[in-house]
Amino acid sequence: MGAGVWHFFGNATRGYIDSASVFWWWGYQWFDPRSEAEHGLLILGLSGWLLGRNARGRTNRQGPRPKDQRTEDVSSLWPVGLALGFGLALHALGFAAQQTRVSVVALLVFAWGVVRLGGGRRWGTAAAFPLGFLVFAIPVGGIDEIGLPLRLRVVEAGEVLAKAMGIAVVRNGTQLVAPDGRFNYDVAAPCSGVNSLVALVALSALVGYLNFRGWARRALVLVPCLPLVYAGNVARITSIVAAAQWGGTKAGEWAHAVMGYGVFVIVLGGVWAAAAAVRRWWPEPDEAASEAREVDPADASERRPYLTATVIIALAVGEMFFLSALAARPAQGEAGVALAADGLNPVELPAFLGTEWIGRRAEVTTVERDLLPADTGFARKSYVAVANPTQQVFLSVVLSGRDRSSIHRPELCLVGQGWTIESGQERRFSLPTADGGRAEFPVTLLRVRREITSPRGPVVVPQLVAYWFVGADTVVATHGRRIARDAWNRVAHGRADRWAYILAQTDAVDGEEAALARMKGVLDVALPGVQRMVGVRP
Repeated sequence: MGAGVWHFFGNATRGYIDSASVFWWWGYQWFDPRSEAEHGLLILGLSGWLLGRNARGRTNRQGPRPKDQRTEDVSSLWPVGLALGFGLALHALGFAAQQTRVSVVALLVFAWGVVRLGGGRRWGTAAAFPLGFLVFAIPVGGIDEIGLPLRLRVVEAGEVLAKAMGIAVVRNGTQLVAPDGRFNYDVAAPCSGVNSLVALVALSALVGYLNFRGWARRALVLVPCLPLVYAGNVARITSIVAAAQWGGTKAGEWAHAVMGYGVFVIVLGGVWAAAAAVRRWWPEPDEAASEAREVDPADASERRPYLTATVIIALAVGEMFFLSALAARPAQGEAGVALAADGLNPVELPAFLGTEWIGRRAEVTTVERDLLPADTGFARKSYVAVANPTQQVFLSVVLSGRDRSSIHRPELCLVGQGWTIESGQERRFSLPTADGGRAEFPVTLLRVRREITSPRGPVVVPQLVAYWFVGADTVVATHGRRIARDAWNRVAHGRADRWAYILAQTDAVDGEEAALARMKGVLDVALPGVQRMVGVRP
């Protein structure tokens, strides 16, 4: 019955993987290359091996328990009740907030409670690390978001090292490009170190667990893992660029394949060296003396199997009824922008802004349509100044559907398009109101650039980008605040608003002040009939 909760009511995020089962949601991503979670199968196998190893080890050390120790004091079962209750409560929060990864963690906590209740303290101790180890098999949410800073640092270091070796490179976002076109490599998320970071931290934790019994020593072994992942990926991208420069495209591809394993050699070699150093300079107490102090009483459930089953079934059935009612509730909440007649897309942006700007239709790409949930809405135009067609402002509105996964961090698209983010800050913009005043709201303003080659050499193209998120009752400047506010509304108020992500972008070749004035001039005319003026300061 416990498994039934997570199978029938495990996943409320249906935009990408249309299944109610958290088991399907989780396992499917181990076989989907787009999820970058193929290491999950390795983690699953290692967790099973660790559980068997731990159970056999404790049985062999302690032998059979005498009959007078077969009843454990009921008061010592409080960890079981805490794990079962906390696991179900955490899953309810994850389901309501559409955070399936939270529900996976809840599943692991609940599973430990079941193992501890049915198998006693011996099995609870044996299963603690293997179940915790499965956390590394959870697909990292927004892996590109988490990896973006690491990707940028890897590219920057690769650029510096390449130039130090006499190799001419141009950096655009996460791309390293040869001016003569010899190579063009994009440091995508897999090469940034995020995916290898998850797998390598897991293997480093396993090295520490197998070599030491104390958690302080196990944690110490993890310390060099993070800098080694960074160093390994810098070595990888530098090797690829050097090989492509001196040996051509095929040599670069060969280096790309070989150094994928090279990163693991660098990191795991360093972690094993750290474990050897800890073992030498901070040895653990005698193992036999430590194990002699262990106590392994049995669990009261061995004499009350029906009570054990009844408790688990009652909790699971109650959770299923609650989640069933939650899932059946009609969608509540409002859109952050005015809607078109179809009720799906935002209202169309105006085609003319007075006599000064003409709006050209900017089509939504097939990739965007295929990637995002079907109920995601779009409205976008590229505004061109009538007096000077070289002056343009791109304005985009993306409206999420029922699923919160319709919107992601804007920086990802910019970097993927080849822009390098130089700096960012929060600013306040304003729009005219119906009473003739102005209302302020927060935005994130980014300064970005791209280098292009020309007969006269590299040319830097600067631009300004402003973005913000509009909900039914607030405007926020960052993706993190949008996620937090949306989760709170879903959990506390049962409301799933359709958030609008609004972005404006323009060239800044003529200076930042002129670019800002141009952007604000377009927004003043284009947005008042589109954006909800809620939660803003007059």
